[in-house]
Amino acid sequence: MSEMITMSLKSNLFATPYSGRYGVSHFWSQQKLVNSKSHTSQRVGRVYCESKTAEMEIRKCSPFLESELLSGNGGLPLTEWRTVPDIWRTSSEKFGDHVAVVDPYHDPPTSMTYKQLCQEIVDFSEGLRVVGLKPNEKIALFADNSCRWLVADQGTMTSGAINVVRGSRSSVQELLQLYSHSESVALAIDNPEMYNRIADTFGSHAAVRFAILLWGEKSSLGREAVQGYPVYTYKEIIELGHKSRVDLFDSEDARKQYSYEAINSDDVATIVYTSGTTGNPKGVMLTHKNLLHQILNLGEIVPAVPGDRFLSMLPPWHAYERACEYFIFTHGTEQVYTTVKNLKEDLRRYQPHYLISVPLVYETLYSGILKQINSNSAARKLIALLFLRISMAYMEAKRIYEGKCLMKDTKQPSYIVSLLDWLWARTIAAILWPLHMLAKKIVYSKIHASIGISKAGVSGGGSLSSHVDKFFEAIDIKIQNGYGLTESSPVVAARHPACNVLGSVGPPIRHVEVKVVNAETDEVLPPGSRGIVKARGPLVMKGYYKNPSATKQAIDENGWLNTGDLGWIAPDHSVGRSRKSGGVIVLEGRAKDTIVLSTGENVEPSEIEEAAMGSRLIQQIVVIGQDQRRLGAIIVPNKEEVLLAAKRSAIVDSETTELSKEKAVGLLYEELRKWTSGCSFQVGPILIVDEPFTIDSGLLTPTMKIKRDRVAALYKEQIENLYK
Repeated sequence: MSEMITMSLKSNLFATPYSGRYGVSHFWSQQKLVNSKSHTSQRVGRVYCESKTAEMEIRKCSPFLESELLSGNGGLPLTEWRTVPDIWRTSSEKFGDHVAVVDPYHDPPTSMTYKQLCQEIVDFSEGLRVVGLKPNEKIALFADNSCRWLVADQGTMTSGAINVVRGSRSSVQELLQLYSHSESVALAIDNPEMYNRIADTFGSHAAVRFAILLWGEKSSLGREAVQGYPVYTYKEIIELGHKSRVDLFDSEDARKQYSYEAINSDDVATIVYTSGTTGNPKGVMLTHKNLLHQILNLGEIVPAVPGDRFLSMLPPWHAYERACEYFIFTHGTEQVYTTVKNLKEDLRRYQPHYLISVPLVYETLYSGILKQINSNSAARKLIALLFLRISMAYMEAKRIYEGKCLMKDTKQPSYIVSLLDWLWARTIAAILWPLHMLAKKIVYSKIHASIGISKAGVSGGGSLSSHVDKFFEAIDIKIQNGYGLTESSPVVAARHPACNVLGSVGPPIRHVEVKVVNAETDEVLPPGSRGIVKARGPLVMKGYYKNPSATKQAIDENGWLNTGDLGWIAPDHSVGRSRKSGGVIVLEGRAKDTIVLSTGENVEPSEIEEAAMGSRLIQQIVVIGQDQRRLGAIIVPNKEEVLLAAKRSAIVDSETTELSKEKAVGLLYEELRKWTSGCSFQVGPILIVDEPFTIDSGLLTPTMKIKRDRVAALYKEQIENLYK
């Protein structure tokens, strides 16, 4: 509580330069009045040289957020966003006392209004300048999701420096590799535990100017972890910045020591290293212009309004989560930070209007809901499952008569056939509608009360399984699937609230061009034809850091980004069940994931894997078979569900507590055949492994995508035996 009071006082003290209501001279006079008695003690943090002959230090600043600094140097005040941190001035003015962030699981638990958050950002930025971070230098921000991560991220950008981001769960060697490759000069670390883990390696293999602990105190640092560079706490950086800003606006002599230049929109804001599913991570350079494109254009996907609550649990350095966070804070929303462990409880507790997450989270929610249904009495379970089937049939008919189905055929449907199709779907929907409404009242209302998501769940960062998509549609929770890459800042396309075409990732967002080309000839393909998806627009990265050859491979001379994804664009139809689906993008896997069988046939494993994940018996799956006659699969089973299924099928008696591997293989093989029967290829031999693929084992990326090459390498010998 005391920290909140202090924060509020700081906010009031510095509200004037961001209020837009007063001139600079008024602000300076106010500062002299407030600080006349304490001015001497607050000069401790001054870093400028007292010599009048000293060379003037050049600093950079966000031109709209800190326009008074540019005005003091004879510049003209700006009234529009040129950099990402510029959004905070607007948000502070419009939503000042609205709650911006709630962070309940850190010590201390923190809540900040928009004014307070803006103040923390500018203080942190000035604190970085005080301790010696220069414009265009890199600082490694190795931390997890929290309000202080956001302050550190935006404070770095405000100062004109560049942050290099990664989470705390990455290995020490990976973090050292990113730090060294990016030529970072300093560290911002999550907490003392993480610092103790990396300090020895970094102390002997990296040049570190200083380190900052975002959470925790220096007293928790181990003696062996103390290195030959200063370590600051988050509070110390804030206090140094606060004192320095008081001096700047209280003393004309202090201001004259610096020359301020505006950060350019084309300047690099951050370097985000790719997850590394196909090799060593590459440093994606994203500019302020790239990220501002996302901030200005995601509103058509997520029409957020002041007071809407978002639940945040993804790594904030992930481009998808990051761009969405920046965007929602321009609309006066409230963001609550949660964790995987607390997600279920926080969905019930906070009842978010929106959840922005990855497919795995929605799959986990889907499995949890079904598990809850299956744990009910036989009668209740039967009623709930029957209602689900009815609702799915209702939604399918509704999609048909609304024209929101997918078709590859470019030929225009017959008007008469389309009319009859519409009448049939309308009739079926009318019959099922009362039952669907009854299901909402009896069954789905309880689900809604337990997870919130009253407006929409936005899914990105991976492929959303069809059965999960249809399930949430049936229970009236809207899931909007999107698509993008780190290299595209990241959102390329997303489904719109009013035209949520299942099976697609929606149309391109504004100011983005998308085309599908032949993988070999680069010839542009017509709608409905599958090929490599390419994108162009202000969202495309500046390039890979210190890797011009990789940049040239990814972006051609005309600015087209090769996404490496296979897909097609839905053709335009004026009538029929696909009349509103024209222009949406449908993805069908990664070009590099394609399995080529010894028969010469090409197989996209993602189709089979998505279908298989519909089974409750399968926890994780990787389809294999490169250069083999037939496909195989590595499966991590859901042991509890497999045992229950074996008992239901009388494969074992009801007292059995463990299933033999041979019986598990037979059961899973039949389950796999059932769920993948609609796929173009069927899976042959399967390998069951007990250990799940995790981030800690190196088999999942930090964004929870399976690293196929690592899995295949780990089980190489077993795979060879599988095909003997």
